[in-house]
Amino acid sequence: MLTLSSLRLSRNVRSLIYIIGIGVWFSGVLWLLLHHFFMQAGEFGMAPNPAEPWSLRAHAAFAFGSIWLLGLLSAMHIQNGWNSRRKRYSGVVLVSAFVTLILSGYLLYYVGEEHARAFLSAMHWIIGVVAPLAYVVHRLSRRQAAGPTLGRDVFRRRRRSRGTN
Repeated sequence: MLTLSSLRLSRNVRSLIYIIGIGVWFSGVLWLLLHHFFMQAGEFGMAPNPAEPWSLRAHAAFAFGSIWLLGLLSAMHIQNGWNSRRKRYSGVVLVSAFVTLILSGYLLYYVGEEHARAFLSAMHWIIGVVAPLAYVVHRLSRRQAAGPTLGRDVFRRRRRSRGTN
């Protein structure tokens, strides 16, 4: 039987979410700013900022951590949350954004066609910049399941009240 405590994440797991989430977001935004606003004049015209490759490397490292974190949450939290029907809509939006960022990041690494890369890049950074909002909505939203208890428990209580097992 699912309980509210089976959905709550430990303080250590929440800390990992914050460290990896802030790291991947900050390094991505830093790269975006360096790439678009802080180019430097070089011998042959404008050149990338020297910190740009380092911010991209940090972003990739945190991205690997975030993929690991998605696996951890899938085992610990997502399945139980889905079964409980709590915060299902905000969870679907959050996981969809996460998967889209993973796929678009992977494709940005391998796709060479210029127009496809431009589209993927814009999609990746737009979703990435607003992704923390999806997390905040999921974290702070009230439960979305109907009734005073979790999904399966409601069904069991209804059956008991009718006198059937």
